[in-house]
Amino acid sequence: MLKLYEREIGSRLLLCTARYPSPAVLADAVRASKTDILTISLRREMAGSRQGGQFFELIRELDRNILPNTAGCHTAKEAVLTAKMAREVFKTNWIKLEVIGNHDTLQPDVFALVEAARILSDDGFEVFPYTTDDLVVAEKLIDAGCRILMPWCAPIGSAMGPLNVTALRSMRAHFPEVPMIVDAGLGRPSHAATVMELGYDAVLLNTAVAGAGNPVIMAGAFAKAVTAGREAYLSGMLEPRDMAVPSTPVIGTAVFS
Repeated sequence: MLKLYEREIGSRLLLCTARYPSPAVLADAVRASKTDILTISLRREMAGSRQGGQFFELIRELDRNILPNTAGCHTAKEAVLTAKMAREVFKTNWIKLEVIGNHDTLQPDVFALVEAARILSDDGFEVFPYTTDDLVVAEKLIDAGCRILMPWCAPIGSAMGPLNVTALRSMRAHFPEVPMIVDAGLGRPSHAATVMELGYDAVLLNTAVAGAGNPVIMAGAFAKAVTAGREAYLSGMLEPRDMAVPSTPVIGTAVFS
């Protein structure tokens, strides 16, 4: 069972709620994914005026854990203010912390991220920081009070999959007791299986599902891939070898002349 800030979670797949073709498709995708956690951008939904109320009603009907996020924030001050507004709206101390530093790559501003994480942690928030695969940044986020890390595997929405498997493997090994969720850049179910095989605890998706030709089928595919990757990791997979190893014993077998 996955435990995030002392809350037990049944699914290792987290789903964002943006960019779906319709509310009905979103609802069906959520059910197909079997996710227990939905992330929501307060800034975007509040900007939706009348539709915002309908959206929040749908989220309540789906009855999942809510992880508000600070998407679209570019400074620590802006992210902290958005997080406090989200806590009032959703009645939760959970917050997915995003502080974007580059408009093209949507790479986090890691300096502002650490600053905001410390402020929010001191204020009682349980912070899920969207970060890079940098070990030094990860250590500073933990020192700031974060008990979960959410490294990217590629730029947001790029669907490129894990660009630096070595860095992701190193981060997993360096913080063996810290729950880690790969966030951003996954495009295919095989990408999710790959990072889960590395020992990551969960993945968070948006574009890969919402942007698929059939989001509902894709959500189900990712759910299966996450489970398969996790079970493969727990099974103790064979490591690659430099030479062939026969699968059938050659000693003690019959010899015909």
